Parts: sequence; structure tokens; C-alpha cells
Amino acid sequence: MSALSGDSNDANPAVSATNTATGAGVLATANGGDAVHGETNSNQHAGVAGFNKTGILEGNFNPAGVFGTSEVGEGVHGQTNSTEHAGVGGVNLNAGSTGPGVHAESRGHGPGLYAKGATAGYFEGSVVVTGDIMLPGADYAEDFDVVGNPEPGTVVVIEDSGSVRPSNKPYDSRVAGVVAGAGNRRSALILDRQPGAAPRSPLALMGKVYCKADAKYAPILVGDLLTTSATPGHAMKAIDRQLAFGAILGKALSSLDSGCGLVPILVTLQ
Repeated sequence: MSALSGDSNDANPAVSATNTATGAGVLATANGGDAVHGETNSNQHAGVAGFNKTGILEGNFNPAGVFGTSEVGEGVHGQTNSTEHAGVGGVNLNAGSTGPGVHAESRGHGPGLYAKGATAGYFEGSVVVTGDIMLPGADYAEDFDVVGNPEPGTVVVIEDSGSVRPSNKPYDSRVAGVVAGAGNRRSALILDRQPGAAPRSPLALMGKVYCKADAKYAPILVGDLLTTSATPGHAMKAIDRQLAFGAILGKALSSLDSGCGLVPILVTLQ
């Protein structure tokens, strides 16, 4: 049984409490279930609402409309089954304010804001970063229309249409890059991503990426310049420097003595 309960069939609150001093309007403690539980069938009002009218900063706390704290779990938790609305939402209604709609801060070593999902973050507007941007990926890539659905690591060249396809001749000056994502390498940044457009693949245009290579033409050593080969989608060591001009894909970061394999390279198109 609840210590305090109330029902309302109109827009008025079921329970209202006011404290004109410095204490809480409502103080609730529970040893088992929810200390405070709010529920509504209204499409305009909240299950639980809090409002601070003073705007006076006291101690280490901002003057919050709703304040939640926990020793073990989340201070404030919100969830929804809606297909359109957020589990937790924050809006700053003051048109002249520079304050955020949602403020997140960590005073330890963890992130101030953690987001997880198929799309972990979506920003509609500019983004300002005052610190470093640290990306675990290793290459800078851009999406291109592709022909033949080349797999990651494939060396590709540009067609007349502007699409790319697997390379198939040596020293091809139309070399465009390597399809990103082979081995354990992932792109740090992908440009021109167009959801729904097909078929497209990200090409590593700069940085480190795994590349298909064929060493039957010549053993590949660390630091060797690489170009396209007659083996479809594979690079080879560039031996003829005159033919290699304008057809260099990158530099080998490991060796390949014979046969075909994936070689980590530093993409340096030239």
C-alpha cells in the first residue's frame, strides 16, 4: 500500500505539495519498490514533473526542476516504447540562452556522455569540439558507386561513368584506392555516405588499410611502392618507375615473399 496516493481525472495534479522553506516539496523513501511512481494516460502531461522557480545556484548543484541521485544505479532513468520520442529529453526554451538542452558531465575517467545504438549519435546542426577527436579506425574513406560488388581489400580503378571496379591490368593510372574494411582494420571516417543508394562501398583514400597483393611478379618488402597488377583486384610491387608514375597506390607496411595475401599498406595515391 502506498503511504501517499492520489487520483485525478482532469488536468489538475493528483498530488500537490509545496514547501516555502528550503526543504523538499515531496520526500519519499522506499525499501523495496519505487519511492515515487508517476503514471499518466495524457498525451500532454508528464507522469512525474518537477519545476524550480528560483534559478538560484546553491552549493554544488544547479537549480534543477528534477534531481535524481543513486549510490549504485542510474541517478535518473527514462525509457519509452514510442517510435518517435526519446527515453529522456531535454529542451532549453530560452531563445536567448547559451545553455544546453541536456548537460552531461563526468568527474572521473569515464565519458561525460555515453550513447549506444545502430546510430549511436545524430546531430542536426553544427558540432563544436574543444578537445581532441580520437577515432579508433585507421583510414580515411569515401563511399563510391561500385561495379561487381568488390570485397574489402580489393584494389579498384575508376570507370568512365565515375563508378569503380576491381583493377585488372598493371600500372593503371585510374587507380582509385582500396575497398576499406579488410582484416581487423576499420575506417576512422567515411565521407559521402548515402543510405539507400546501392551499390556503394567505402574506399580508403588515405591512412592504413589491408590490401590484396600478389607477390608472384616480385617479392614485396616493407616500404615498397605498390601499383595495380594483372591479378584482378590485387596490387603488386612497382618495379618500373616510369610506368608507375600516376599509378602508385601506396607503400607496403609488411612483406609478402610469394603468392597472394593481404598486406597492410599506407595509402598514398600518386
